[in-house]
Amino acid sequence: MYSCILVPLENSPTDTAILAHVTRLARHCNARLVLIHVADGFAARNIEQLKLRESEEMKKDRAYLDQCVATLAADGLTVDAVLAIGDPAKEISAAAAREHCDLIAMGTHGHRFVKDILYGSVANEVRHISYVPVLMVREGAPPA
Repeated sequence: MYSCILVPLENSPTDTAILAHVTRLARHCNARLVLIHVADGFAARNIEQLKLRESEEMKKDRAYLDQCVATLAADGLTVDAVLAIGDPAKEISAAAAREHCDLIAMGTHGHRFVKDILYGSVANEVRHISYVPVLMVREGAPPA
């Protein structure tokens, strides 16, 4: 069914929801997981143009990804990680294509009304620009 699943993480409670769901799916399909976090702070967005070093925030992001990979690998899953920089929706969509993923599994916060109207939502934008199917699991959803 699925051979490679891209899992965007943001170091928030939504990660717990999506990882709980996607680990069962990966086991069922014998799929490889690719975890991605998109750093989008000032340093991340300007690292190449301004010849900046990796920020402390980016170092923490990388450590978080490494911790998630180690935990999932110890649980018997095949896992890789990508720390990307830039626009989250575009980077997630590009990584799905580059890593040959056949599913993007994302945790979501649910609607935040005014914030969604003003800023949009990464999950919604990924859903619109990606050619890969997108599975969304809402934070706080009961386990399936």
